[in-house]
Amino acid sequence: MAKYCKGCGIALQNEDPQGLGFVPTLDANYCQRCYKIRHYGTVTVNMQQGIESNQTLEKINTIDGVVFWIVDLFTFEASLISRLNQKLPGKEIVMVLTKRDVLPKTLSDEKVLSFVNERLKEEGIHVKDILICGYLLKNDEESTKNLLQVAMAIQKYRQDKDVIFMGVANAGKSTILNRLMASQSLTISRHPGTTLDLIPLEQDGYTIYDSPGIENHHSILTILNPKDLKTVIPVKPIRPLVSQIFEDQSYAAGGLARLDVVVKGKATVVGYFSRSLPIHRGKLKNADSLWQNHLNEMLVPCVDTSLLTMHTYHAPMIPEGKMDVVIHGLGWFCLSGSIQDVYVRVHKGIQVTFRKAMI
Repeated sequence: MAKYCKGCGIALQNEDPQGLGFVPTLDANYCQRCYKIRHYGTVTVNMQQGIESNQTLEKINTIDGVVFWIVDLFTFEASLISRLNQKLPGKEIVMVLTKRDVLPKTLSDEKVLSFVNERLKEEGIHVKDILICGYLLKNDEESTKNLLQVAMAIQKYRQDKDVIFMGVANAGKSTILNRLMASQSLTISRHPGTTLDLIPLEQDGYTIYDSPGIENHHSILTILNPKDLKTVIPVKPIRPLVSQIFEDQSYAAGGLARLDVVVKGKATVVGYFSRSLPIHRGKLKNADSLWQNHLNEMLVPCVDTSLLTMHTYHAPMIPEGKMDVVIHGLGWFCLSGSIQDVYVRVHKGIQVTFRKAMI
């Protein structure tokens, strides 16, 4: 009889049908929640907010191991964990960048690494190495090459220690481990909060641990209706939405975020979002009316029902060159040209980052 669910790591129990870890009989290997995610894609207990991060980090700190930090390149800002070295004192950290394949192919790996290194320096985070790992949902030559790179890094850096895979929810930890183990034992889904406790995967002489997603309350993914996750999480390469503007414009990313651009002359706005997320462009003077009349109708998906419940960010002065306006968990707009002001409206609590352009 298994004590813990093989898919999410939660302790199994058959007393509370509404509780985590419930199984009809204690001879099951998977909890009922994992069973329904794996076979039907439905979530019976929503854990989008993730497991409390201090609890997970404390467990990681008790393990004598090297940390493989899994970071989603598409939602890079939402995947960052501030003061990571202080939270994992003494731990060597290898960064693994996932979902490289959803970014435009015109973006070179060299430019990705340059961008990531600069952002890590700005955040004061030190890592031993950075690996780029994409194409995880495919079973082709590129996918195999990336997985081999991860496997070789494990052998290089573990040095007789165990290995812990960690990162924010939905970064791809369990997906990588399933592929490395040539197994489908770990439960994976697009729903954040699928893994609920550390899961030991015994190897020849050492252990690899899968861990719950670190909570991030500032990402749109943690508050979005589960049925809308497939709309905002890209599984295919994104197609940049390029527009040249000569007058004040407003862009609606579904009903989740609004970008208002006040220009002084000619400017360029490029959107990097999932193909499934509708982007509406119109004159800024008509934007309030559009949102008041069509939020939760034409402007979907959404989590607000009024502009009054949304928070407004005012961008700093746009530097020479290009600037990204990143809505955490959703995507970003890249702005350049003669721009006077930029405003972003999002659900209260969702973070917006203004950064030097990635692409």
